[in-house]
Amino acid sequence: KADCVQWLGTSIASLSQLQRALIIGSSLRKDHPLFAQRIRQSVRMGGRVNLVNSLREDWAMPVSNGWIEPSANWVECLAQIAAAIALENSVAAPINVSPSSEAIAIAKSMLSGERKAVLIGNAGAHHAQTESLLALANWIGAEAGASVGFLTEAANTVGAQLVGAMPGEGGLNAAQMLAGGLKAVILLNTEPEFDSATGRDSVQTLNACQMVVTLSPFKANLSFSDVLLPISPFTETPGTFVNAEGRIQSFHAVVKPLGETRPGWKVLRVLANMLNIPGFDAASSQEVLEAALGSVGGDSVVSGLRSDVSSGFNFSQGRLFSGAIELSSASDPPCVASIYQLDGIVRRAASLQLTADANPTVQLRGVAA
Repeated sequence: KADCVQWLGTSIASLSQLQRALIIGSSLRKDHPLFAQRIRQSVRMGGRVNLVNSLREDWAMPVSNGWIEPSANWVECLAQIAAAIALENSVAAPINVSPSSEAIAIAKSMLSGERKAVLIGNAGAHHAQTESLLALANWIGAEAGASVGFLTEAANTVGAQLVGAMPGEGGLNAAQMLAGGLKAVILLNTEPEFDSATGRDSVQTLNACQMVVTLSPFKANLSFSDVLLPISPFTETPGTFVNAEGRIQSFHAVVKPLGETRPGWKVLRVLANMLNIPGFDAASSQEVLEAALGSVGGDSVVSGLRSDVSSGFNFSQGRLFSGAIELSSASDPPCVASIYQLDGIVRRAASLQLTADANPTVQLRGVAA
């Protein structure tokens, strides 16, 4: 459903006009360089950025208030900021805590100015207590007059949610699937060893499956795959992304598919037809788009998106939000991919792996102080 989507909470263009921003759990400059550039423009025009994070990094812009704490303390940090705002606005705080000097400074900053945003980064989205972070962020946003949203992790994060690419009733999330017990697995353009928080443990799990089929543009997952079906990368097929602000962006193939490779949706259609599975009759990517989102025009924006706990989904824990706020410390730091380990294409770019930002020996990084 369109209302069950973690999105930016505002337009991308509006980031350049922000007067105040609170960013939670993000390596902004590396995770979202284009968003960072727009926020940098707002700072040049007098905007102020506030930060709750576990790492102190160079964002190539001044940060007015940078609160550096281990990720286990982020919920407490937001609770203190909310308490400081509650004192200023003479309202009841969502949780009864005493605000620190850092919390008071951030609260005063967010209560000043006009155009404001509270933005949750990749580490915040993967936090074990994302639900609590989001609930407090929405409370802060409501009291401070700020939009609330997610600095979405990938180009099609919003699109994946819109088409329901998440566990349904009785379904399993990725962690549960990679925990073992499955007889057969189809891996579509993913390498679990590098693309999942389970890392190398997923290799042992997949080796125990009776059948593993990999669909990939690369010679991937060879150590545990029984069948490797070549598919075209996004450059060799038309398709559609839905970006962070909910804008539908379709594109054409820029080159012809290599050899006899086919787009992933065509391979899935053929497999489904051979297995007599209904609903796989699309003859073009446009028909796939219409089946997923209905008749939509290019460059249109999906309306009615919401980032709140009443309709949200915790991707780390594979469950719907309940709306509860918990101050208990998270046991494990959130695990997020670094800029040049994010997908199979950048991981195979030798030039990128030679840069200072790359560390080929570590595929996933835990964000911790």
